[in-house]
This record gives sequence, C-alpha cells and structure tokens, in this order.
Amino acid sequence: MRMKQESGNDAARRRGWKIAAVGAAAVVVVGGGVGIATASPWNDAAPLSSPSSAPAPAATQEPKAAPAPVAPGTPAGEYTVGLTPTDRAYAVNPATAAAITVEGATLDAVELAPRAGGTPVPGTLSEDGTRWTATERLAFDTEYTFSYTVLDSAGRPQRETAGFTTVEPANEADASMFPRNGSTVGTGQPLEFTFSEPVTNRDAVEKAITVTSTSGQAGAFYWLSDTKVRYRPETFWAPNSTITVASNLFGVDFGNGMIGNADTAMTVKTHNTRLAVVDNITKTMNVYLDGKLDRTFPITLGTEEWPSTEGYMVVMEHYETTEFKAESIGLEPGDPAYYPPTVVNHASRLSNGGAFVHEALPAAQVALGNINVSHGCIGMSPEGAEYFYNTFGPGDVVQILNTGYGPMYVWDGFGDWNVPWSEWVGQP
Repeated sequence: MRMKQESGNDAARRRGWKIAAVGAAAVVVVGGGVGIATASPWNDAAPLSSPSSAPAPAATQEPKAAPAPVAPGTPAGEYTVGLTPTDRAYAVNPATAAAITVEGATLDAVELAPRAGGTPVPGTLSEDGTRWTATERLAFDTEYTFSYTVLDSAGRPQRETAGFTTVEPANEADASMFPRNGSTVGTGQPLEFTFSEPVTNRDAVEKAITVTSTSGQAGAFYWLSDTKVRYRPETFWAPNSTITVASNLFGVDFGNGMIGNADTAMTVKTHNTRLAVVDNITKTMNVYLDGKLDRTFPITLGTEEWPSTEGYMVVMEHYETTEFKAESIGLEPGDPAYYPPTVVNHASRLSNGGAFVHEALPAAQVALGNINVSHGCIGMSPEGAEYFYNTFGPGDVVQILNTGYGPMYVWDGFGDWNVPWSEWVGQP
C-alpha cells in the first residue's frame, strides 16, 4: 500500500471514509458569484469504453465570439452550476462520467485535466451549451482540476475552478481467469475467476462478466470463496465450440471500497470430447473419444485406507516426470503408509489433494487389473500412462465408478460437475 503525506485539514476531511459519497446541493447566484449544484460521484452510468491508461487527445472546441458589451447597470441573471464529481470529492470511482451542467447560463469553455499536468480529458459540449460531458474514462490515483467559464444571461463571463481525486492504488482490484485467453481445453473445463480483493458485492461482479458460447449454452456462477468464483453450464461444454468472456470490471464496486481496474475480453475453445471411465469393479479404464471406445487399460486405485473418490474429475495439469512425496498428503516417516520421495512418469493431476493418473511403480504393476495398492491415484502400465498423458490434457474428463467413497469436493481441483445443477444455481 502506498502512503501519502497529507495536511491536517486533508486528514480531517478524509478520516473515517474510503470512498466519497457527496450529496446533492444547489446554490442560486446573482451577479458575479457562481453557485455549485453538486451530484454524487457514484452515478450508475455504464463505464465508457476507452481505457484510462491512454486517454485520447482532448476534443477541440470552436471559439465563441466575444460577448456583446453590457450596458452599465444591466442586472445579471440567476444561474446554477452542477459538478460531477463534486468539488473536493475524494476517492472518486474512475468510471464516473465527469460532467458540468448549468441552468440559467451557458458554458463558454471547459477543461478537465490532471492537476500535475498531462493530456486533458476529452469531452463534448451540448448544442445549447448547458452541459459538458467527458468522453473518456478517468485514471486511478489522479487529482483532477475542472476549469470552466460560465456566461450568464447578460453575457458576463465567470471563470471558475474545482477539483477532485480518484481512487488510490490501495483501492484497486483486479481479476484473472483460468484457462488463459486463447487456450484450447477439454469439454469439462469450468471457467475460474480469481480476484485480488475479497468480493462482497457479488451480484455486481457477476453482472459485469458476460459469458457466451457458440453452442448457445447458458451457465451460472458458483462461489468457492470471496476471492474465487467458477462458471459452468449445466452439462459439459459442447465439443469444438468457442467460449467468449467479456469481463467489464472497470469501475465496478467489489465492496469494502475496492474498485475494479480493468476490462478484458477473452476467448477459450474446446476440442473434441475425451472421457476416461474408470471402474473399480473391473479395475479397468475405458477411453472414449467423441463417444466411441478407443482403448481399454488395466488400472489400480486407492486402497481401503486411501480410497479413490467417485464421480467426475477434470485433468488440471501434467508432468512427463515428477517427484511424489508422502509429506504432501500428510504422511511422516514412521507412518505405515509412508514412502520415500519417488519419481513417477507421465503423471496427470486430477486434484489439489494429490490424485493423479500416472505410471505405476514397477513393484505395483502386477496389481494392475487385480487389486488396489495406491494412495488414491489411478496407476497404469507404462503404455497406458503414456497414452493418457499424450491424449488427455487440461479440461478433459475422468469418471471414477464404484469406489463407495463419495465424490471429490468442488474445491479439490475441478470437482464442479459433482455438484447437482439445482444446488449450483441455488447457491445462497
């Protein structure tokens, strides 16, 4: 978190609040005075499309003819000025559409620019000269100055300034998605969104993320925690489809004063259907490609002390070789099930808890198709493990039957498909 030096007056103004919430007020002025009719910086306008990091050049305004001379003693008309954000507003959401409005007068010139210097924010002036609106987003952590001239009904110019400051970096929040943009995955891959800050305003975040697919499948969100949410359709994604994700989180209030700082557009594709069905009764794996049986292999599963879970699993990642350590599943030297660090070949991860499809150790290969000897993994022959490694990748589906040990939890890898759809969409 970056800290800033501030004066006593600034500290008093900021104490006890993170985000400015300034009520509306109006002051009528006569003669040389200027009234400010304020509006809340938290308007509900949709974010503008241009990124805050690269503002476009300011829109030029045609110079107006000089006002006609005003005869001595001519009274000035009454008018009011409204500013969005309000003068001296602090921690303003950068998605706020900055604007100035006048009643009983016209705007002659408007400039909104960073106080420290830089390109002014472009904007447009209404035909009747009573409203100026920014056409680009604001930037985070920036102090802005409004400079504007009002011509009253008598043509007298009044030059005024106002200022406000947008949200500091400590209040920025971002999000990432798995799988990554441009990935091609299996039909069982849920979309997982991870947020840098806790989300308490879940409805707003969900509404800001739009998922469409060429298959036309509708889906729903399921929250694993305040910083992680998954999205999937009722059934597996259609094969060879394209999934498009528009994450319009810039300016979205995550809750607790945290504001989304970016919009992203991502595309993910699915390949053909690949399903491995593992049956504990027959101790076999049947591999189906596009619904047709392609290969059958003998396997071994977890023992009664370390049973394999039933239900659907999704391949998370894989390694040509990796080292298994008993400590990773809670075993210590001296435990009956302890084993020393062991290098295994063609290992495909199925769970965070350590379930893999992998080549069984030589001593365990005699058990393939006969008995269970693993710590919950699916052990295969060298040929079978290599085939699985080369055929299955992230998002492809493994289904385990008849272990009697219940399904893998949704958070232990991608156990999403074990959650009934009614429960998925009915999450409180």
